[in-house]
Amino acid sequence: MFKNLTQIIVVVAIASILAGCETSSNFIQGNTSSNSNSTAQGSVSPFSQFPNIPIPAGSKINVDKTLVFGSKPWYGQLVLKSSGNINQLFDFYRENLPQYGWQEVTSVRAPTSILTYSSPERVLAIAIQSATLAGSDVTVTASPRGEVSPPPTSTKPAPIKN
Repeated sequence: MFKNLTQIIVVVAIASILAGCETSSNFIQGNTSSNSNSTAQGSVSPFSQFPNIPIPAGSKINVDKTLVFGSKPWYGQLVLKSSGNINQLFDFYRENLPQYGWQEVTSVRAPTSILTYSSPERVLAIAIQSATLAGSDVTVTASPRGEVSPPPTSTKPAPIKN
């Protein structure tokens, strides 16, 4: 029962991403050469749902691994296939994310590089790793920012009186 419900939710989410887009593959290529939300044919770019993050030129959405909810703001995981290598993409995001209103929290350059950014409403985690044949796989995860709660106060037990 739970597995069927999960499958239905995944199908609905992916269908909403693909609404209006025609493709016969598991990747959707976006038009990232301009800042407009439409391509030369007048159709909506698949990246128009993600106006607050930079997308490397030539990237494609892996619809089999992407699960996104909402649009303003969006939450979930956007998975991209990019022709750039890990170092190029790491540098691309570090250079461009601040222009989109994101503040760096931490980053680690490694075989799987991780960048973490925040905005007043959300937290963004980006994982970049080498793809099997060429290029890199990029997983962009956006989630609501949690409430910062004060640390618990230390309560020492009362001394035992004899």
